[in-house]
Amino acid sequence: MRVAMCQIPVGDDPKDNLERIREALAETADADLAVFPEAAQVRFGNDLAAVAEPLDGVFVAELRKAAREHRTAVIAGVFEPSADGRVYNTAVAIDADGSLAGSYRKIHLFDAFRFRESATVAPGDEPVVVELAGAKIGLVTCYDIRFPELARALVDRGAEVLVIIAAWAQGVYKEEHWTTLAKARAIENTTWVAAVDRAPDLTDPPRGGRTGVGRSLLIDPMGVVHADLGPDPAVRVLDLDLAAAAEVRATIPSLSHRRTDLF
Repeated sequence: MRVAMCQIPVGDDPKDNLERIREALAETADADLAVFPEAAQVRFGNDLAAVAEPLDGVFVAELRKAAREHRTAVIAGVFEPSADGRVYNTAVAIDADGSLAGSYRKIHLFDAFRFRESATVAPGDEPVVVELAGAKIGLVTCYDIRFPELARALVDRGAEVLVIIAAWAQGVYKEEHWTTLAKARAIENTTWVAAVDRAPDLTDPPRGGRTGVGRSLLIDPMGVVHADLGPDPAVRVLDLDLAAAAEVRATIPSLSHRRTDLF
């Protein structure tokens, strides 16, 4: 499986962000799957309710068109309206033929480090595994990475790869948390992790908090980092061997050693 890690900057105009996505897809001709950051539609700090669209709206329609044109499956973060006036922070999974394979509404909201995502974002209530690019993929968004029970639930539902999309908040220790937690989710679940953050942008408005540390990672089921994209905008296509998980689990069968009778 060939995975494109698309660590792009995200700005205030959805049209500009769509163009960045199209430009990145043009660099991924041999990829089966292209992964983009959380909130790829528009960066935090904007009026999210004003730009949010249903999944049959223009932004997702353009994502589907781009996936179909490049014959590459896409995972990206968008915002859709919720009934209470807030929005859902949603990861969409689009197949290479342009069909919508599934979507995941972020469950754990970032009410931490003096930020309150729940003021504008409503929580989802269902873990999601999608079949995409020939694999079963568990969808995780940003702050979700701090909750190992979600990753475990996705693996229990058959996920072969955990795709984590993020607009990781900048700050003291935050980059270290990002890299450590991504490796932990791979090791404890003996599974691949493709973790894609947005490229940092120091022009982010302080009102929304500065988001994006870069450092997008591809990590194998032993916890080995196969790629670290660093802090700058980057698109990199990498090989992911799905058979590696079975080999690791034969050596470290920790999933089968769980004491579900006790915990």
